[in-house]
Amino acid sequence: MKMEMFRPSPPVFKDMAAERVHIKQRLAAAFRLFSRFGFDEGVAGHMTARDPERHDCFWVNPFGVHFSQIKVSDLSLVSETGEVMQGTPCNAAAFAIHSSIHRARPDVNAAAHAHAVHGKSWSSLVRLLDPLTQDACSFYKDHSIYHEYNASVYDTDEGDRIARALGGNKAIIMANHGNLTVGQTVDEAAWWFITMERSCQAQLLAEAAGTPRLIDDQNALLTREQLGTPYFGWVAFQPLFNRIVKEQPDLLE
Repeated sequence: MKMEMFRPSPPVFKDMAAERVHIKQRLAAAFRLFSRFGFDEGVAGHMTARDPERHDCFWVNPFGVHFSQIKVSDLSLVSETGEVMQGTPCNAAAFAIHSSIHRARPDVNAAAHAHAVHGKSWSSLVRLLDPLTQDACSFYKDHSIYHEYNASVYDTDEGDRIARALGGNKAIIMANHGNLTVGQTVDEAAWWFITMERSCQAQLLAEAAGTPRLIDDQNALLTREQLGTPYFGWVAFQPLFNRIVKEQPDLLE
């Protein structure tokens, strides 16, 4: 016998203004969570969210503001051509990478990248994650590798190559750089980054201890169908959003 699961639903908005506020609140909360989890590294790292009305523009963290201090009112709106529509300029690498991804993937409304310790450590091995754990199966046959490393990404040509390597996947490992995740919502993209970082950590620990057993192909794919969907990515982020807003309500300002 199976217990019927409670399934909360993503919000429905009465207008684009309300949707925009919601998206910006989620984005600011994701930055605060990334700081809480230690994903910040100086001025490196960025997340973006496509504007619900101007699809050729995205909201992004302004350059030089620590993740732990970002509020809704701090977020900048930048066009795919690099014009700052609102706020202050963003990290040049953020524009180079995210503009290419948003342009190449109309289905992607958010993307996340930070220099988290285990993700960047794993990226130096230039390997896909193995299906070692239930959580890692979210990425089974749904992530890719960008094999090049050409110093910091300041050129949209490099961003275009990363977008092509990402393909239709939810995540990419950029060699000697770190991970990047995408989603239909900020919630989803942020959750994939968080759980991918932990999956990298789990595999590094498991391989340091011995030879881990892999989950077989059939069960890895089944688990991905259960836990690797856009809906699951969205729902998994909700407790984290509620936690950080309760702890740091100023992020909504």
